[in-house]
Amino acid sequence: MMKLLVAPIIILALAASATASELSSPAPPDARLYFITPTDGQTVENPVTVRFGLGGMGVAPAGVERENTGHHHLLIDTDISTLTLGAPLPATDTVKHFGGGQTETVLQLEPGQHTLQLLLGNHLHVPHTPAVLSEKITITVK
Repeated sequence: MMKLLVAPIIILALAASATASELSSPAPPDARLYFITPTDGQTVENPVTVRFGLGGMGVAPAGVERENTGHHHLLIDTDISTLTLGAPLPATDTVKHFGGGQTETVLQLEPGQHTLQLLLGNHLHVPHTPAVLSEKITITVK
């Protein structure tokens, strides 16, 4: 239990003591983040399985610093312009963290239209420079 609490505290302490440029990691020019499923415009039913795709980089868990790697964050009905890209991403109901290196998830979404977008974060949950961001897709949940 203690190990689970120490890692986030260390990450937050590092983030608080550094400037934005020190927190971000460089992204290779060929980095590409995308959805395997669902696809843009698709109508789905709950539970919604979301699979993440990544090219030109590898996946590493939060807290593990390796060049050209990161972990996924899923933005649900969230505009990227509302986030501070030079700081650790918040963990909310609409900004989901996959710091364990997960490449898929299952969601329960309210019926209706939703937008989904992927954003890669480095070992400190900070988006890379330039940001590795998928296209925003729109899905409809029955």
